[in-house]
Amino acid sequence: MKIIILGAGQVGSSVAANLVNEDNDITLVDVNPIALQSISERYDLRTVTGVASHPSILEKAGAKDAEMILAVTNCDEVNMIACQVAYTLFHTPTKIARIREIEYLKNHPLFAQEALPIDVLISPDRLVTEQIQQLIKHPGALQVLDFADGKVQMVVIRASYSGVLEGLSLRELKERLNNIEYKIAVIYSSGKPIIPNADTVIKADDEIFFISSQKSMNKLLQHIRIKDKPLKNIMISGGGNIGLRLAESLENEYKIKLLELDPKKASLAAEKLKNTIVLNGDATDEELLDEENIDNSDVFCALTNADEVNIISSMLAKRLGARKVMALINRAAYVDLVQSNTIDIAISPQQATIGSLLAHVRKGDVVVVHSLRRGAAEAIEAIAHGSESSSKVVGKKIQDIELPEGTTIAAIVRGKDVLMAKKKIIIETNDHLILFVSDKKHVKEVESLFQVDITFL
Repeated sequence: MKIIILGAGQVGSSVAANLVNEDNDITLVDVNPIALQSISERYDLRTVTGVASHPSILEKAGAKDAEMILAVTNCDEVNMIACQVAYTLFHTPTKIARIREIEYLKNHPLFAQEALPIDVLISPDRLVTEQIQQLIKHPGALQVLDFADGKVQMVVIRASYSGVLEGLSLRELKERLNNIEYKIAVIYSSGKPIIPNADTVIKADDEIFFISSQKSMNKLLQHIRIKDKPLKNIMISGGGNIGLRLAESLENEYKIKLLELDPKKASLAAEKLKNTIVLNGDATDEELLDEENIDNSDVFCALTNADEVNIISSMLAKRLGARKVMALINRAAYVDLVQSNTIDIAISPQQATIGSLLAHVRKGDVVVVHSLRRGAAEAIEAIAHGSESSSKVVGKKIQDIELPEGTTIAAIVRGKDVLMAKKKIIIETNDHLILFVSDKKHVKEVESLFQVDITFL
């Protein structure tokens, strides 16, 4: 696929790296020639220096022949105008734009074809907020992923030392959870994926990927996690888009304190939030955290726009007694450094955004993509189409489908029903299949399974 990516920031460069490895024809546009040079030295792609919304720059980037434009610059307005120019002058079929400003996102008619013709809106702030909400709702989870409009969930749990899961074989675990329908898609042990069987024994620090219907998942988590006291007190550092969104979404269910260093932002947050205590102060100030009883906080969320501040404030909050800490971290290198050490959960906006974008790039009818393990693995929801003669999956038992190495079918959504994947289940047309791909290099093979023969109408 010929794709133009506008913006070589954290999101743009991460998306480019993901897509270039899948044999796409990528052109990257940015005003910063140094950033473009750095990326072009690492990846096989074209670069164009200039303002992303200018017609001459888009033409130079190959917009006449492009199948898709991903507008992910740091400026909403540039992203919107670039899509407008691509539509009006070059008739680009698919236009995807990153939009951060809440005011724009509220007004959906704005993005109709006769107004600003954007096919897909991506809001990293909204995606990250939803991710944190899920993590607060499921306190023991490292990740919570939704499929099929929430009918199916994948929850990642780390087995703790002397915890409920440590030392159990999957056969023993099944006996304990005999009334709950679930499947373990994969276990990461010492950072390496294991496709499990009944004799697989869970070790401390293993990451287990559970998949189940939403109802069954709630029951499952109640059984396997230590009975902690419910979450009540949450402290948020950062009153920007994400911090403000999160406080707004939680303030009616939890006791929220929000710390913001900028007096103007703090004042604005205090006006918008009804049931949140807003404080003008520095989250790296030990005395301030002590005064605000950080040791009584069930969750501390560091959500400023500075990775270093988020890391330091989270580590400090943990040392001072916060039960669980989460930090928003943009740099992938930092994520690997801090995750599972002092900081409980490192949240990457890039990974959340990439998953949303990839769903629109994949061949076959792929409707959901979650990028996992820093982009090394993926969880995919794909729809089976066609008939036994035109499809590689329809009419076949799961055990007879030729899946790439390290790939598992975890669940099937058939209408309103959620079926855990079993060897004898026969795939029907319009089934939604939830797959886990442990090695991203096999994604193309998975895509091909869901592409119907040309005879299918």
